Amino acid sequence: MDDSPKAGLAGPLADGRTARVTPEEALALHAEGRPGKLEIRLTKPLITARDLSLAYSPGVAEPCLHIHRDPSLAYDYTAKGNFVAVVSNGTAVLGLGNLGALASKPVMEGKVALFKRFADVDGIDLCIDTEDADAIVNAVRYLGPSFGGINLEDIKAPECFVIEQRLRELMDIPVFHDDQHGTAIVAAAGLLNAAHLTGRDLAATKLVINGAGAASIACAELLRAMGMRPENIIMCDTKGVIWRGRTEGMNQWKSAHAVETRARTLSQALEGADVFFGLSVKGAVTQEMVRAMADRPIIFAMANPDPEITPEQARAARPDCIVATGRSDYPNQVNNVLGFPFIFRGALDVRASTINDAMKIAAARALALLAREDVPEEVGSAGAGTSLRFGPDYIIPNAFDPRLISRVPPAVAKAAIESGVARRPITDLTRYARSLAGRLDPTANALELITERVRANPKTVVFAEGEEEKVIRAAIAFQQAGYGTPVLVGREDRIQATAGALGLPLPDGIVIRNARLSESNRRYAEYLYGKRQREGFLFRDCQRLVNQDRNVFASCMVALGDADAMVTGVTRSYSVALEGVTTAIDREPGGLLFGLTLLLARVSGTVLVADTAIHERPDAQTLAEIATRSALAARRLGHEPRVAFLSFSTFGDPKGSIPGSIREAVKLLDQRQVDFEYDGEMAADVALDPALRAQLYPFCRLTGPANVLVMPGLHAAHILTKATPRLTSATTIGPLLIGLSKPVQIVPVDASVTQLLDMSCLAAHAAIPR
Repeated sequence: MDDSPKAGLAGPLADGRTARVTPEEALALHAEGRPGKLEIRLTKPLITARDLSLAYSPGVAEPCLHIHRDPSLAYDYTAKGNFVAVVSNGTAVLGLGNLGALASKPVMEGKVALFKRFADVDGIDLCIDTEDADAIVNAVRYLGPSFGGINLEDIKAPECFVIEQRLRELMDIPVFHDDQHGTAIVAAAGLLNAAHLTGRDLAATKLVINGAGAASIACAELLRAMGMRPENIIMCDTKGVIWRGRTEGMNQWKSAHAVETRARTLSQALEGADVFFGLSVKGAVTQEMVRAMADRPIIFAMANPDPEITPEQARAARPDCIVATGRSDYPNQVNNVLGFPFIFRGALDVRASTINDAMKIAAARALALLAREDVPEEVGSAGAGTSLRFGPDYIIPNAFDPRLISRVPPAVAKAAIESGVARRPITDLTRYARSLAGRLDPTANALELITERVRANPKTVVFAEGEEEKVIRAAIAFQQAGYGTPVLVGREDRIQATAGALGLPLPDGIVIRNARLSESNRRYAEYLYGKRQREGFLFRDCQRLVNQDRNVFASCMVALGDADAMVTGVTRSYSVALEGVTTAIDREPGGLLFGLTLLLARVSGTVLVADTAIHERPDAQTLAEIATRSALAARRLGHEPRVAFLSFSTFGDPKGSIPGSIREAVKLLDQRQVDFEYDGEMAADVALDPALRAQLYPFCRLTGPANVLVMPGLHAAHILTKATPRLTSATTIGPLLIGLSKPVQIVPVDASVTQLLDMSCLAAHAAIPR
């Protein structure tokens, strides 16, 4: 049986790279620090002997005894209710084929990461080293006590059908083969909307499916369950149409989808067809086949990495067609990540015993309805040069739409309740949806949407320290990520030699500019002299700065429009780099210059900290302005800002001179009647702990943990942002430079290649007109 490539995942390119990623980058990510992508983290403090006594012996006996009397209490006293096993034997890995259990482990770890990233579902990968379906069933069937659900992954057909069916019969928790049902659910959602746009009734729609593997059969079965007539679905494999009476290459799963038809080839099957689903191979469909389809044909070419027919080819043949693919660089991506995390989220939260057709259909309809709604600005602006609006080029939601978690799981949970498989029904689904909306930190989605918008609007970014090894690596990654054109400032021979030594020949599209030899030097010097001649600068001073100071040279490039944005900082301190930048680039008119650092913590989420770069001891007016602009930045990242002015003192205790300016800043915001929560002065624990505030300071205005921390001075800001990542698992982005008239970012001297890439992308994003 054919086993089609999985829709929605990037596959290998002809030269061995995956999309926008080099082999070296991928290997480095998996190897650096703690190898792999997963670790186990404690959810309870286990520090003292008493902690251990409560968590283990003798205290652990109590939950054991309670669960023994009532097994349902395992969901209350253990992690079972939020724990999924990702099971594979590696026989159908992505588009790579049978790699075996061990080689599939990076993919399975990645699947676990997607569960956590998109739906806050915990998981573990279980790679089983056998191709014997009976052995896999016996290995998994006894794991029910440990897990709330089983996600089968990358198991080839037809074994995947046998394994899933038998496990569903033997286990009382959801068993879900994502390669089948994930693709089917997302594709069905897109088809619902395409049929809506073209005025089609699903029951009368004629569908041709090319490929007879796991995903293809799941698509056919789900669409049947949704009302499509079996006689209107023609399935093809490598031997042609699966027609009733065919014997060659048949099995029980194909036979279930055999139909009465005179068509024997894919080309014949497509004559007059309304819809094509491709889960097969590149180039399987020709333009002639598309021309033979019905009016306004619907084409889902989901083979990866290359579709059965590209959208450009399909539209050239039939301008009235609607096209979806499995690729992120085309509209309408059929991406499994739209389905499985949220389906399991809803199933786990009602303690479902299975994932049935009603739940799958509910997920598909929820996805379809979400695509018809107005798209939030932060999501819509990520469209490839156009706003995202329901229509032929937007029939499937963006995978990073923050509303997914509050729309799909409640629909799945409701269907589970109504179909009788929920063991803990949720009575208030509206409240449940609201709780889901706050479960994930929106920063990750916001940052991904930023990168999408930059790819759709690529910019020229100048890297001022172009001879440095990690700067060269970041520039190459910038270009390969599709963010735009990187410009390296430095001597070409040095840059080429460094790149060669790294084994990274500079790809086409990277520009090198030598500050001393540039033809633009005279123009830059004249520009700088015009700005600074009344500030003690002679023309020769400006010439020297342009020739010798790469930060000044790069800043002049941005100021005069020869580049859109700039990144620097790895060879000089922040203050020195900033001095060079501000020599050529002014502040925004009436603006305030300050640094904003993002602290991304695994447990508490993202916190914005300001000012982390400029003001040693800000006065009340400056503090108020920092708070206002930081709140705006928080909203752009998807957070509803709650601003805390930090101090050693909390509402006057203990007393001191510093809190006076903070209290004055709060009064200034009171007068301005700003539209965000704020309060202070307060200590950091009070700002971050609502329970502590409720107990000691019930009058505090903040309604939740503060997510914007305005620091009383640069010393406190540096202590917090530099110590926290080294004492915890938090990571930092920034400080982001806010308030310049042109997009410039200055990285810390110890910045990694990834940090340089992130900051260059943020600089490019700031150059896109709003």
